[in-house]
Amino acid sequence: MAGKFKDLCLDARDHQAVADWWCSAIGYVRRDSVRGEERPEEWPVPIVDPAGEGPLIWVNPVPEGKVVKNRMHLDVWGDPAEFEALEARVVREKGGDVEWWVMADVEGNEFCVFEL
Repeated sequence: MAGKFKDLCLDARDHQAVADWWCSAIGYVRRDSVRGEERPEEWPVPIVDPAGEGPLIWVNPVPEGKVVKNRMHLDVWGDPAEFEALEARVVREKGGDVEWWVMADVEGNEFCVFEL
């Protein structure tokens, strides 16, 4: 075996705000709030599924903004309108040969929404 999956990582200029956005969008919480830890604000923010079912996601601070399409992205179950209400942007609507919505978070990171 060459390796074993550990975590997902997402880069963001405002990693604190993006971590909060994803917590609201998919029901995650900051891992530090669960553990009672405090991390310096400039450190990456780990967010987790409080039910323990989803993977740990690290939201990492980076100095540059997003420029091109993500090479890797998240797929989520949900209602596109609810993501839009959280200020996600529709990149491509479901239809034709595509059975999901392509959306972008508040910093433009693409993700796919599969309706429940």
